[in-house]
Amino acid sequence: MSSRHGILAGGNWIVDAVKIIDVWPQQDALANITSETRGTGGSPFNVLVDLAAMGAPFPLDAVGLVGKDGHGEYITSTCRHLGIQTEHLQSTAAAPTSYTDVMTVKGSGRRTFFHARGANALLDSDHFDFSKTGAKIFHLGYLLLLDGLDKPCAEFGTVAAGILARAQAAGLRTSVDVVSEDSERFARIVLPALKYTDYCIMNEFEAGRVTGHKIRTPEGLDMAALRASMEQLLEAGVRERVLVHFPEGGCSLGRDGVWTQHGSVILPEGYIKGAAGAGDAFTAGVLMGWHEQKSVEEQLRLGVCAAAANLSEETCTGGLRPMEECLALGTSYGFRPMAG
Repeated sequence: MSSRHGILAGGNWIVDAVKIIDVWPQQDALANITSETRGTGGSPFNVLVDLAAMGAPFPLDAVGLVGKDGHGEYITSTCRHLGIQTEHLQSTAAAPTSYTDVMTVKGSGRRTFFHARGANALLDSDHFDFSKTGAKIFHLGYLLLLDGLDKPCAEFGTVAAGILARAQAAGLRTSVDVVSEDSERFARIVLPALKYTDYCIMNEFEAGRVTGHKIRTPEGLDMAALRASMEQLLEAGVRERVLVHFPEGGCSLGRDGVWTQHGSVILPEGYIKGAAGAGDAFTAGVLMGWHEQKSVEEQLRLGVCAAAANLSEETCTGGLRPMEECLALGTSYGFRPMAG
């Protein structure tokens, strides 16, 4: 049995300025900002902070690149305060720390992102040294939002794919997440990485974009298209499991052909303060369950309950709480039934 322990997360390190607005305006029109909060952003930052808040009983480690500025200090100090190791989190004077203005509509929780790539665009293969970590899992995100890692690579297809291959060769299990970008680049950038991925985690929009399936229709979630998309992702090379999350819940399809699904928590009216970071919270819950060798159903339950906790606050990670408290949300409110 492997002696590896902990989760190493790398990729986009971002500071979010979450602005609550009264309405989403038409072009040239005005919306009012009713409040503003600084918070975490980016897959590794959100996932590690969520895991710390959930009381993960294993080491948490950060790898990436930030600027030598106030935002960079905010990131490193937040990690240190939460016990997240930062020796692999490097800084540069060549670019500022990445940031995002998250415009969240009050009431609906719908959000739109205005992003400055900053130092994340300079992150490259040389910033990852897997010989210096004892982590069990390496999580990388977001593909499609990392200029240096999304570049082509003759040997592996993309630089990110090569990094994942090195992680696996060093004895780590790997997981990836992607960003919900409105583009046609998904297949070209995501598919090469899947050959070196154990757990592929994304939402239904992203899964559809990678595979060409229309999963969300005016009538709702097309479960047949969802399953076909997940089968296609497995055929692309995912070694163990594809997991997809969506407002109705989450599901998993393993290489063994086993399908598992779990409905989301039925939240009371007025509970949702913002949806930013809900996908990362789901990912954190799944990774926690995977690391602790929980069943797939338990992994999904942790994921949907962590996402439910996340929805209680405006920032990406402010709503997370200890694991038992997240699970208690499902016990208190119940879970949404899902069609087969």
